[in-house]
Amino acid sequence: MPTSVNTTTYKQQIIKDFNSRTNYDNGRFHVSVGQRLVELVNLQPGQSILDMATGTGNVTIAAAKIVGAQGRVIGVDMSVGMLQTAREKLFKLGLTNVEFIEADVEEISEEQQQNYWTENSFDMVFCSLAVAYLADIPKFLRQCHRLLKPGGTLAFNAWEEKAFPPSIIFREVAASYGVEIPNPNELLGSPQKCYAHVYQSGFQDIKIICEDFGWYFTPTLEYAEGMWQINSQNAFGYQVNFLSEVKIQECKSKYIEAIQGIETSANQAWCNALLNFVIARKI
Repeated sequence: MPTSVNTTTYKQQIIKDFNSRTNYDNGRFHVSVGQRLVELVNLQPGQSILDMATGTGNVTIAAAKIVGAQGRVIGVDMSVGMLQTAREKLFKLGLTNVEFIEADVEEISEEQQQNYWTENSFDMVFCSLAVAYLADIPKFLRQCHRLLKPGGTLAFNAWEEKAFPPSIIFREVAASYGVEIPNPNELLGSPQKCYAHVYQSGFQDIKIICEDFGWYFTPTLEYAEGMWQINSQNAFGYQVNFLSEVKIQECKSKYIEAIQGIETSANQAWCNALLNFVIARKI
């Protein structure tokens, strides 16, 4: 979380950002990454599953199909827009072993704890493409450990520290205007960092699998403007909007120039998107 922004403001921006993502499932990797996370674990019929920051329910629904009618899957998210899409998908599929709950996974109320997630409740806890958005990642990992049954499994993914060069460039340009935006992928940005934090949270039998979801892109003016829009609206970039209107336009122009100046081969540049899948057990 950006250190210069209070937690409430930061989370409000996350909600605003994700509520606006009406085409989330049409993104380049959101669905495939969630499905891959489920594929990498050994789910069994009848298991109890918790999907933290479920978004549009991709992991929740994939898990529900495996654990079956005797299993139970809870998907939690604080974005009403994301959950609306998730519930629409659930209705169409007719699954009856799923419940979606609107809640902040970092601020679980006593009532929610009593009704949904007491200590040692779940065989599996998932979190796909969301850990970087958490305000306190070590605390979250300890919470996952508490909620899992002995022998239960935590499965999440985290981008490498140097993933998404256009976003790295955005942060560098913003910094030149005095806007400090931390790299959301820094804390868990390598297999070694993932291992250390998960181990410190009490997990063992830690397995980390790195896979590349990168792609080639053409750094055109249209592409650069689109990336400015994406970065300036998400939780790790909207801070540029606190600049004066003149400075915002200057910053945008400098960013667009930097994107168009990316070195290419045959007019194509590579967008690094290395992703670490982390699987660990509570002993």
